[in-house]
Amino acid sequence: MRKKGETPIAIDKEEFKQIGYRLIDTIAQFYDDIENYPVTKGESPIQLQDILGTSTLPEHATPTEEIVTRASDLLLNHSLFNGHPKFMGYITSSPAPIGVLADMLASAVNQNVGAQILSPMATEIEKQTIKWLAEFIGVSPSYGGILVSGGNMANFTAFLAARTAKGPSNLKENGLLNSNAKLIAYCSKTTHTWVEKAAILFGHGSKSIRWIPTDTNNKMNNEILSQTIRQDLKDGNQPFMVIGTAGDVSTGVVDNLTEIASLCKAHDLWFHIDGAYGAPAAIIPGLKSLFEGIEEADSIALDPHKWLYAPLEAGCTLVKNPKHLTDTYSSHPEYYNFSKDEEGKSMNFYEYGLQNSRGFRALKVWMALQQVGRQGYQKMISEDIALSESLFEHAKNHPDLEAITQNLSIATFRFVPKKGLPNNQKERITYLNTLNEKLLDTLQKGGEVFLSNAIINELYCLRACIVNFRTSQKDIKAIIEIVVHEGNRIHQEPHTI
Repeated sequence: MRKKGETPIAIDKEEFKQIGYRLIDTIAQFYDDIENYPVTKGESPIQLQDILGTSTLPEHATPTEEIVTRASDLLLNHSLFNGHPKFMGYITSSPAPIGVLADMLASAVNQNVGAQILSPMATEIEKQTIKWLAEFIGVSPSYGGILVSGGNMANFTAFLAARTAKGPSNLKENGLLNSNAKLIAYCSKTTHTWVEKAAILFGHGSKSIRWIPTDTNNKMNNEILSQTIRQDLKDGNQPFMVIGTAGDVSTGVVDNLTEIASLCKAHDLWFHIDGAYGAPAAIIPGLKSLFEGIEEADSIALDPHKWLYAPLEAGCTLVKNPKHLTDTYSSHPEYYNFSKDEEGKSMNFYEYGLQNSRGFRALKVWMALQQVGRQGYQKMISEDIALSESLFEHAKNHPDLEAITQNLSIATFRFVPKKGLPNNQKERITYLNTLNEKLLDTLQKGGEVFLSNAIINELYCLRACIVNFRTSQKDIKAIIEIVVHEGNRIHQEPHTI
């Protein structure tokens, strides 16, 4: 007969406390020292495999304290730190410490937030979190939704809801093959690649996407959008959704959402906004006009693990009429005893998205929203934007740099040395593209700063996205110096380009 605490995986109270306290001390010290760490050591997979070791599956138990100590060493000395103040690559934020504590608490209780009966309080917290997120970005708190893993899943969730709402009425029974008209989705050519993945994975095919060109401001050209919709209707196709972007991943541009909303109303199309990165900036009073029209969206994707500083993973789909989610995802197999309560107030999140078993992602977002509040987020997001503007101005004023774009908290620029460039314009562009690509590779492996890239009008650019509460003006100045120093070193070395 098994007795309490005798199983191999149990840890007694005193040992758990001792190991846990030591781990908290280690993490706290890491946070205090993070700016002194390299952003990454740039170690190769082979180097990491040698450090990790190639032993076979353990046959016998290893002491818990030894495992935790080794795991701490491996992660804190051989990782890329997106919490580092000079990490500005892609769009992964510096994780809020309260979110780290929230994840520990959520793991301890280990709720399956798929059904109310399995997660009574967790379900209510997620419902409240969704309401708060809707208020955060300036849409009605009556929007419903669900927490998911990130931007791809948030957008996928909305894509399928749009298809159910605007596609053929017999779609669920007969599928896409028996539909007389081809379902068409529209988006800017700068939209994230999730659109193509959705079209392919959900049976539409990549040719079902209309990639609309952008205007001179890099926003979706809504005149061409309107023309394309009308042509598809003329050709017998069935337009079903338009995707507007609130902060595109390369340059941070926000589409003209009001115009897109009007076109969707005129043609009875689903209006989805990919705001995975940029939507939280709608909380800034001075940016209200930029996000005008967001309240017209049928669905919105946003990622708290981007600009709300939540630890991974935390994405969210908001839907104006939550019934579209249950119409799409609800099922009632006989082995689910998840009945409604007498007041009809219970909510089973498995009916709102693709997952049945779901972790408690909402807790870290819910706790941070309370710790920081509306005013705190306005301050932090505004500071990120101001730092991006400062980086752009430094690049603009430096003789060896060329500033390209700046929107929200994303700045793009290039290293352009004063001397030693080809005279021929075509050769010059090719050389500078190759030089900046080589520079980015060097920076990403060097550990001093981590940037990413953007291709803008066929120019290879360095891209800095600031969603980091640790970044300061000191880091901006240091980054400029590092970029110029490394750029000149590569440019001056023979046969490197």
